[in-house]
Amino acid sequence: MTTQRLGLIMNGITGRMGLNQHLIRSIVAIREQGGVRLKNGDRVMPDPILVGRSAEKVEALAKRYNITRWTTDLDAALADKNDTMFFDAATTQARPGLLTQAINAGKHVYCEKPIATNFEEAVEVVKLANAKGVKHGTVQDKLFLPGLKKIAFLRDSGFFGRILSVRGEFGYWVFEGGWQEAQRPSWNYRDEDGGGIILDMVCHWRYVLDNLFGEVESVSCIGNTDIPERYDEQGKKYKATADDSAYATFQLKGGVIAHINMSWVTRVYRDDLVTFQVDGTLGSAVAGLTDCMIQTRQATPRPVWNPDEKRLHDFYGDWQKMPDNVTYDNGFKEQWEMFIRHVYEDAPYKFTLLEGAKGVQLAECALKSWKERRWIDVAPIKA
Repeated sequence: MTTQRLGLIMNGITGRMGLNQHLIRSIVAIREQGGVRLKNGDRVMPDPILVGRSAEKVEALAKRYNITRWTTDLDAALADKNDTMFFDAATTQARPGLLTQAINAGKHVYCEKPIATNFEEAVEVVKLANAKGVKHGTVQDKLFLPGLKKIAFLRDSGFFGRILSVRGEFGYWVFEGGWQEAQRPSWNYRDEDGGGIILDMVCHWRYVLDNLFGEVESVSCIGNTDIPERYDEQGKKYKATADDSAYATFQLKGGVIAHINMSWVTRVYRDDLVTFQVDGTLGSAVAGLTDCMIQTRQATPRPVWNPDEKRLHDFYGDWQKMPDNVTYDNGFKEQWEMFIRHVYEDAPYKFTLLEGAKGVQLAECALKSWKERRWIDVAPIKA
């Protein structure tokens, strides 16, 4: 049993997701647990080099988390043959170029989504990665949420019977940045910088729907820019040009209808920041990030519509909470471990750049639907 070193170039780790989920809760956590264990008993220990534009920020992060290597020179990092994997969580606009550069340097690549701002660039990256023979992956984090894992368990056990529909609610109020600091970066609200909730979130809905309920065959979507002006990180007012809310209906293979509302301008009155209700002939479930409530056919109440009487029945009381019979690890970390095993022992791995391209494709179809005010079919990808 030996420990193998993984030279890992990490770009974009000063941002919220790159820092919290990928650096701290994934790579740092993997290092602290002694690496990733392979089937033969060997372990893979990530040896990251942190890359960023601000030397001060990157150096501070490296010191804080006992990482010895950092740089502001991405070209030099990619030229080092001892580092074999590249990860990117920086801006979407720059991602296709960075992935192309890393793939041409012979690196295995793993990245956040969207993998591009348009479908054509996304497919080109997939083709290049396949042609160069490198391993590649895209973060599909919501599939690893405990709530959605419980939905998958219910589906596989036959709990739902025939699934009829899926309804998703996602979002919260993102402050405009004037009187309270915004929770998201300002580029998210500028179309010219790759922002917009449709591009950002429909990529998520593609892999959630495809993997849990049926492949997406068509989409109808409308978006809106509800807050016309916001304030950037320097407190300067700017024009918001990207959509900050959208409402989409999806037709899935097998006949399931899914509808998802997504908004950065809504105030939360539900159990979680994202919830999915799945209705089937034999039962229904409502899942958030961690918990899942279920109601069987036999335990379904018999409501009667009467607007002349105040409703006193506690409908929430008719639902049962699924127990936490297993311990769930951080979903980002779990997928990192899967991808590392895929690279080192060719373990099965389906969340490739092609899956990332599917997300960009669906977002582009949703934007086209909004623009043309019609249903858009989602074609198979030739990559």
